[in-house]
Formats: sequence, C-alpha cells, structure tokens
Amino acid sequence: MALDRAGARRADAAWIDARRPTGHALAFWRDRCLVRDGRPLLTTVTDDAVFLGIDGDTALFACDLSEVDESVALAETGAHGAIDIRVLFTDLGPEDATRLAYARGILHWRRNQRFCGACGSAAIDSHGGHVRKCTGCGKLLFPRIEPAIIVLVEHGDRCLLGRHRGATGFSTLAGFVEIGESMEDAVRREVAEESGVAVGAVRYLASQAWPFPSGLMLGFRAVALSPDIAVDLDELAEARWFTRAEVAALGDRRPDSVESFLVDRWLVTP
Repeated sequence: MALDRAGARRADAAWIDARRPTGHALAFWRDRCLVRDGRPLLTTVTDDAVFLGIDGDTALFACDLSEVDESVALAETGAHGAIDIRVLFTDLGPEDATRLAYARGILHWRRNQRFCGACGSAAIDSHGGHVRKCTGCGKLLFPRIEPAIIVLVEHGDRCLLGRHRGATGFSTLAGFVEIGESMEDAVRREVAEESGVAVGAVRYLASQAWPFPSGLMLGFRAVALSPDIAVDLDELAEARWFTRAEVAALGDRRPDSVESFLVDRWLVTP
C-alpha cells in the first residue's frame, strides 16, 4: 500500500485534528462500505473518524456510522448503498482494495473494543483511533491481529486439497495459529488434524491481510512425508491428492487471495 500511515504522528492529536477539515473519509456502516454509483464513497471527516494516513497532501480517515439506522447513514452521506467490500475487490486496484480492508478492519476492532477487558470501564480513542485507553485503570488496548496459516501441501507431483463440510469446491488447508506454537508447527498440526497427512519441510512464501474481522493469512508450501490420508470428518468432508492438470481443471479461484498465489505458483514451479 502506497498510503503513508504516518505512524510517528498518531500520538499528536492536534496534528491529526488540523487535517480533518481538508481530509477525506471512507465511510462504513456495520462493516459495510458506503458506495455511490458502485464505487467507495469519500465523505467529510467527522470528529471521531479514525486516522488512516496521508495520501499525497491529503489525510485519509475512516468514518463509522454504525450507531444510526442504515437509511440515515445513506441520507447523510449521499450514498446509494452499503456493500461488503469483498464484492468490490474484483473492480478495484490493489491500492484501493487494501485501503478498504485497512479501514474496515480497524473500525470493526474499535466498535467492538468499547470497554476494558480488565476492569470493565469505558475505553476512549487515542493515537488517531489506533489505540483505545481505559478510563478506569488506564490500560492501553491495541487492535488484535489473528494469525492463520494457509498451506499448499505437495507429495511428488501432486498437491493436497480438501473439501469442507457443506462446500462443493476444493481448497488448500488453513487454520489459526495457537498460543505457544510457531507458524511451521501450526502448519504441521493443522494439516495433521484435518487430513491426517504428516508434514515434514515447511517453507514460507507470502502473507495477506484478511481483516474479516482481523486475520493475517501466512502462506506456506510444505512437503508431505507420506501420501496417506485420514480425514477428520469434522472440518473436512474429504481430502484428495491432485495432479497439476486436475488442479487447473478445477476452475478459477478468488484472484485477490493468497490461496490463488500458492496454487498458481505450484502450477508453474515444480
């Protein structure tokens, strides 16, 4: 993302406030982006809007209108609707898509971090909305990021794909990292739990912010020690080994996903 997050200036409330009158704000209503003519709407900056960064000479903010009815939010901004940003991604460039994900993620955290988990007192904004401060015990509350692994497992010239319960298509395996384990250990555990496949070598390839609401997807490529499969039948309905030709025949995947990157790289890189 080319947007300058200006992290060193977030603690300067006066500096941020001075940029509100000339800034622009991406507007959201309960995690959905307000749009006009099918495009994300930029609106005036409210006093409680979260500071996102500097775009050239203009400050960019994120405004949350969730406390009013949807019809009121649309009328106040002149928006035509409120849409899940994932619907917009295919028509946006990487920069605009990343900004929307950034705005949605931090507004979701802020709206759900109204109180301190230690003493229960109300929390207020600090650092341009990137920190919440407890009005009781003074505890500083930071946005949560939930790391998750996603992995393409290979054995010989085939890769492992699974079909989740209730789903019709096959995908790579994924799962959240647990406390006290490394990313590589998370890969081995998740693959073993879901498919029964034992994994040896694990190699990191790429990551992707996935703020729905606060995920960070870390993409890996791993080598199975054996082709033996024993599906848990809890999360997965089935798992199979696929050749490159079979994977290519499965059809398109979401072009904005790290899964597509992992699979496409495997298709062309033995």
